Amino acid sequence: MHYLHSRNLLSQNQYGFTPQTSTIDAVMDLKDYIQRSMEEGQYAALISLDVQGAFDATWWPQILYSLKTLKCPKNLYNLCGNYFSRRSAALILNSRKEQRTVSKGSASGPGFWNIQFNSILQLEFKKDTKIIAYADDLLKLTKGKTQEEVENYANIELSKITRWARENKMKFKEQKSKMMILTRRRPKIKRAYKIYLNNTKMRQEETIKYLGIIIDKRINFNAHIDYTTG
Repeated sequence: MHYLHSRNLLSQNQYGFTPQTSTIDAVMDLKDYIQRSMEEGQYAALISLDVQGAFDATWWPQILYSLKTLKCPKNLYNLCGNYFSRRSAALILNSRKEQRTVSKGSASGPGFWNIQFNSILQLEFKKDTKIIAYADDLLKLTKGKTQEEVENYANIELSKITRWARENKMKFKEQKSKMMILTRRRPKIKRAYKIYLNNTKMRQEETIKYLGIIIDKRINFNAHIDYTTG
């Protein structure tokens, strides 16, 4: 990871397991985006995506492919390749020994996760779309001038993300993923937004809890203060 960080090869939108970054940095990035969108009189869609299986969802062949794409030195690449091959774990108790092949998880899991997840942060999104990651917590922020525009843009960008997930043997859980619309404008017609994840319509929320902080529609954190002091 030192090689990748020292050469700025990983996305700056990944705040988890990254030197000199914290949850506060991720939340402030989110806050700045939403505030700018609201000041511009736009509609902003905040979508929080939940990865099924979290770190166990990492797919080792894709990690090796990412390392090759990032021009990882051959000795480090080969070291990772050896680490992923023919791994096993053994439990020895008295005279009995049980051994199983290991295909997921490791102490190096967070670093390998960032390597694989880096490719989703590098996808070609609209210029007004922002992706923020903290480890396996992924936020997608999109804005539009009208209800229809933000809805359309959100679905286009989500289709790119779900396509990436399929190609990387990963899935975002519809039940735990959430969506919220933030704006200072009064919509002409109040209606439910039709934004889809894996062909399932997402439920529109009034607040979203992100990295332990409750985000409300006014982005003033009053809902979080009420929650923590209540």
